[in-house]
Amino acid sequence: MISVNIKQIADLLNAEIDGDTDIQINNVCKIEEGIPHAISFLAHSQYESYIYETKASAVIVSKTFQPQKKMLYHPTLIRVDNPYQAFAQLLNFYQEYIKQNKKGVEQPVFIGENSVYDEDCYIGAFVYIGKNVKIAKHCKIYPHTSIGDNVVIGDDTVIYAGVNIYHDCKIGNKVTIHAGTVIGSDGFGFAANQENVYSKIPQLGNVIIEDNVEIGANCTIDRATIGSTIIRKGVKLDNLIQVAHNVEIGENTVIASQTGVAGSTKIGKNCMIGGQVGMIGHLKIADGTKIAAQSGVGNDVKEENAVLQGSPAFNVGDYKRSYVLFKKLPEIHQKIQELYKKLS
Repeated sequence: MISVNIKQIADLLNAEIDGDTDIQINNVCKIEEGIPHAISFLAHSQYESYIYETKASAVIVSKTFQPQKKMLYHPTLIRVDNPYQAFAQLLNFYQEYIKQNKKGVEQPVFIGENSVYDEDCYIGAFVYIGKNVKIAKHCKIYPHTSIGDNVVIGDDTVIYAGVNIYHDCKIGNKVTIHAGTVIGSDGFGFAANQENVYSKIPQLGNVIIEDNVEIGANCTIDRATIGSTIIRKGVKLDNLIQVAHNVEIGENTVIASQTGVAGSTKIGKNCMIGGQVGMIGHLKIADGTKIAAQSGVGNDVKEENAVLQGSPAFNVGDYKRSYVLFKKLPEIHQKIQELYKKLS
């Protein structure tokens, strides 16, 4: 990490300094693994015991934090309203600093006819860029990435190694796509004849990814059959997620790992979807919906801010009451059998 004065960190975080103001910080660490000249944070009371022994030179804490016992190493305290958010802001600052240092085109690289990129971009070795591609300012394209014809990539977008973006897709500003992800692969479209032989339906659409989206590693987002598969601004996708053709994911929705969304389903904004959730096609999921991990969604969700669990998924309160009964089924069955014998 770059060496930064504690005052610079406090200014960045709009924080108060409680302790030595002349410390130089050149690393970050967990509070339980503190080392000199590193900065950590305390966001949860269950970790408070570590602050009395940590060797970290500075710790980001809440403005209301008051030590309950003597500190062995006396780290400087950086007091903020939200320690976790402030630490994330500090890490983002460091990451942006690293990104700004990467510029230029490594070799070998292939760039097709009429493709343009801003001179401050970074394009890593073994990148393939097709025809008529437009790459905007401050982009970072890491090695072994393939970008098809007519793709448009907005400002400040980062595409990590081994990503494949098929032809005609559009990527917005400040998008991050992690290694191994495929954008714009064919949707799963086949038609069976009378002999049950399947013929491929051409997938002629594209994928549109709006601004401030982050897509994890090894995700697949299929192109539309006709029109566009759309990932709206602010969406965050975890690793290993499948988004099928003509799906639309609303603004600021977050989806955890190993979730699969079948074709033409429309997910609203501000939704939270847990890991290993499965959704059938052509559904409409209302804004603010929360779906617990390993749920299976087979019907529209019409009520906003609903919380669902189970397979098939239904209201989480009803699910929990039902699950209590489900766990007792052997006991209930035995009592019914006993009653049946007595009645007989």
